[in-house]
Amino acid sequence: MQTRSIADLPGPRGLPILGNALQLETSRMHLIAEEWSRRYGECFRFRIGPRQVVGLANPETIAALLRERPDGFQRSTRLGEIAEDMGFNGLFAAEGDAWRRQRPMVMASFDPKHIKTYFPALLKVTQRFERRWRRTAAAGESLDLQADLMRYTVDVTAGLAFGTDINTLESDEEVIQTHLDKVFPALFKRLFAPFPFWRWFRDRKLEFHLQALQRAVGDFIAQARTRMEAKPELREHPTNLIEAMIAARDNPGSGLTDSDVAGNVLTMLLAGEDTTANTLAWMIYLLYRHPEALRRAREEISSRGNAMPQRYEDMTSLPFVDACINETMRLKPVAPIIVLQPKRDTVVSDIEVPKGTLLMCLMRAGATDERRFPGARSFDPERWMDGQMRGASANSPKRVSMPFGAGPRLCPGRYLAILEMKMVIAMLLSGFDIESVTTPDGREAQEHLAFTMFPVGLRLKLAPRAKA
Repeated sequence: MQTRSIADLPGPRGLPILGNALQLETSRMHLIAEEWSRRYGECFRFRIGPRQVVGLANPETIAALLRERPDGFQRSTRLGEIAEDMGFNGLFAAEGDAWRRQRPMVMASFDPKHIKTYFPALLKVTQRFERRWRRTAAAGESLDLQADLMRYTVDVTAGLAFGTDINTLESDEEVIQTHLDKVFPALFKRLFAPFPFWRWFRDRKLEFHLQALQRAVGDFIAQARTRMEAKPELREHPTNLIEAMIAARDNPGSGLTDSDVAGNVLTMLLAGEDTTANTLAWMIYLLYRHPEALRRAREEISSRGNAMPQRYEDMTSLPFVDACINETMRLKPVAPIIVLQPKRDTVVSDIEVPKGTLLMCLMRAGATDERRFPGARSFDPERWMDGQMRGASANSPKRVSMPFGAGPRLCPGRYLAILEMKMVIAMLLSGFDIESVTTPDGREAQEHLAFTMFPVGLRLKLAPRAKA
């Protein structure tokens, strides 16, 4: 096979020293890179300061790279350095042996069997959420959709992963989200900065939020240790992630450290808050804008009774709601870009890529490509029905739309995320009518990228739904 060098690739013209950094507004970076892929093709090049970057938009190529992690490719080394500096050097940023040590415990804590056992607690949190929305609806007020969803997802994550009922949904005090919300934007800004400015300039506000999070994480760990001292059997049969991490940490020869435990606790809080909440916000917005899909989803839920489902089994047979979730994640993936680096000189597609080169994988490009899916930009949940994406190419749909990634580093929290989404949608559509979902300027919701991608300023207004 004849190969090309990175220098042979097309791409936007840049400036000396800065490269294309001034063109890459961080909050719109994914949109700019997607536009470059349409202009220059599925492989293109650009520079962020001195760093050469290869943009990749072909889903088959991206899936192949993701399957080769962690041995062939890894997250960018800068991401690992920043994550460690900020205190969440858990599974998300871990590589090599550290990743292999931590992965089994995290996977076991989020497997379907464990989540099914946790369902009664999840139902309890969802019922609190319903009460919160009923109070707002009764007052005739609108609510900050994303902020409320983040309270819910943090409460769920803390309960499942840490065995702690923090109940931010019913708290009027300062909640942990006020600190969590500052981490991903700061990480993202550092990740794509032309130069590592944070090594010379302290960010005291960020340090304040990180210290508050470290205290909260320390409290979670202390509470878990107290439970384990009262019930020694938890060391052999841990009931959640934090107990499993502590038991492993205390086992001689595990290779795990106190910072591994704390890093994974913070990582789970961050990942559990942003990703699921953002997808839910997009889904509610898209359903409101597509009344026929909204009607069909409501009918599917109401066909199982007029109240929110009370059993885990009730949530496993909602095919159209599942389709709406998949379609939302196809159009509005919360991680629209993934940055990788090869661990050795390699060939990607037909391009010679030296070790350490940044590869920006555009996760939405293939899934919204008309060559692969008719009406690719339209919200059409029907295309996901019957287990096969209608209109897809002969390639596996899972390799085209990959909201949870692919390969060995597939998101361990995907089962919980899907269940949370179904619970919230079932609660919403069984108990309320959506009067409006509005944006700050009355136009289409704007996408904002701050490591995860979220809709800007959505406000939801509800009316209690009359029971049949």
